[in-house]
Amino acid sequence: MKILLFLILLLTIQTSFAQKSSTKAFKNQQAVLVTGASSGIGRNIAETLAKKGYFVYAGARKQKDLDALNAIKNIQAIKLDVTIQSEIDAAVITVEKAGRGLYGIVNNAGVTVFGPLIEVSERDMQFQMDVNLFGPYRITKAFAPLIIKSKGRISTIGSIAGITSGAFIGPYSMSKSAMETYTGSLAVEMKKFDVQVSIVEPGNFNSKVIENMKKRIAKNKSNNKKSLFTEEMKGLEQYFPVDRSKFKSPDAVSAAIIHALFSDKPKRHYMVVPVQSEADFTLKKIFSTIVELNNGHAFSHDKAMLMAMFEKVIDDANKK
Repeated sequence: MKILLFLILLLTIQTSFAQKSSTKAFKNQQAVLVTGASSGIGRNIAETLAKKGYFVYAGARKQKDLDALNAIKNIQAIKLDVTIQSEIDAAVITVEKAGRGLYGIVNNAGVTVFGPLIEVSERDMQFQMDVNLFGPYRITKAFAPLIIKSKGRISTIGSIAGITSGAFIGPYSMSKSAMETYTGSLAVEMKKFDVQVSIVEPGNFNSKVIENMKKRIAKNKSNNKKSLFTEEMKGLEQYFPVDRSKFKSPDAVSAAIIHALFSDKPKRHYMVVPVQSEADFTLKKIFSTIVELNNGHAFSHDKAMLMAMFEKVIDDANKK
């Protein structure tokens, strides 16, 4: 009888210890919200975080995508359209009730609208901005109290197109350029709460962004009107192919997100491109803008002074 009582007591102690350990692990498992996690870059980020042991709230719109995400360890799918405030509010409640808190936000959900700026419909332009610009704004605003409480991180997927721009990608570039300035202002404001803010600017990686854009164009009859840029648009496919399976997997983008979220010294900007030419093109665009801004006014600097300023910026960055 004494042996039986001893075994019951031992089992009770072990169970209590296991429950406490499980609760501690639950609380210590940092949670991250990833929007637009159904495919492409967002799916890669969600799976990478989950494999590394982080808990991921993965936002998606379609039930089949939610089911697929829920089947992955360390991932809880959340029905989340970044253009619908009621779904965002419900997502906040879901995260709050779970009790894990929220350490990071990855604003990834995005769409692409292509077309000449003097021809693109206002409806398409509103759609572009509603997802790519107002989406991150809505998500960040809604989840800010949780991020402030955890002294966490906020990261947004931008694009080198937000720096370079070009013909027929005006709507998309406008939305991503806006996120550059959004990130800068938000970073300054959130510094008060020890919250780090960053933006990751990918180049061309394997995703469904162009495929989804083509489907939208096909559904929108207003885009089928004869264009003044018919000849120029014919060559668009070679630069933005629908089949992007030959492009590199966005593993490097996920690695940048990991660094932005968890490094002791996160960067404000992460340019992540698959080939040297994309990096060079982007940097040359920035240099070209600097030269144009410097020329032809009362406070212009000569080449030596510009180089000195550039060296000072590099030195200051290396000291951080």
